[in-house]
Amino acid sequence: MRTVHKARYLRQALFFGLVRLAAFTITLALLGILAFLFVNGFRAISWDFLTLPPTDSMTKGGIMPAIVGTLYLTCGAIAVALPLGVVSAVYLIEYAKQGAFIRIIRIGVNCLAGVPSVVFGLFGLGFFVVFLHFGSSILAGSLTLGILILPTIIGASEEALKAVPQTFREASLALGVSKWRTIARIVLPSAVPGILTGSILGIGRAAGETAPIMFTAAAFYTAVLPKSLFDEVMALPYHIYVLATAGANIEQTRPLQYGTALVLIALVLGIDLVAIVIRSVIRRKKRW
Repeated sequence: MRTVHKARYLRQALFFGLVRLAAFTITLALLGILAFLFVNGFRAISWDFLTLPPTDSMTKGGIMPAIVGTLYLTCGAIAVALPLGVVSAVYLIEYAKQGAFIRIIRIGVNCLAGVPSVVFGLFGLGFFVVFLHFGSSILAGSLTLGILILPTIIGASEEALKAVPQTFREASLALGVSKWRTIARIVLPSAVPGILTGSILGIGRAAGETAPIMFTAAAFYTAVLPKSLFDEVMALPYHIYVLATAGANIEQTRPLQYGTALVLIALVLGIDLVAIVIRSVIRRKKRW
């Protein structure tokens, strides 16, 4: 009996050792990438770099239009995907009769999450840009990115709603409150921290994607800021792609490429940090 227990302990120790090794490797790789970007991109960061448009065929100047464009597209994508994703999750969890049809919908959502981003870009080009005549614009890019991150937000919202204790719903309904008011006043506020987790993942993906916006929203170069939803914008991921692959000055713009990548990472982390702080504050108020 003691030998059996010892063998189980060894297997458990080996398993947890592998998990710790995997976590350590991933963390080390992430820190290595961040350190590499910081070392190579820090010298390019300056006030002028952050506040001026590119100049001299984008070999000098700043990236201000790209920063503004990335913020527009990211906020637009969240504005599209968050309400649609939460409403879809509420229907799937609270109203839909569980069965084969709902299982098919969930399989479809999961499959949608695995579709390559370039396919979303081609869809956005065909539907929003050409069919709906939005043109290459902030609106078309935001809608395309919104559809791209929609499966992530639906999945996270579903898990957040499932985590709300069933007794909350039963107690509210027992007091005579309608189902909709129970969901709106009791269930959804309790699920907000989990929904914000999905939103954070969506923000990171929307801000860093290149393929969807290169077909639907991103401009190669523009020195002016957009004035309406139907204007093209520069965006940080596409700007990095252009600097690294187009033109005859690729080596000359290498510091700008690293600086732009560093700004993009800092922007995503900054937006995520704000969402994490909001989630933590709400979570502290919603303990059960």
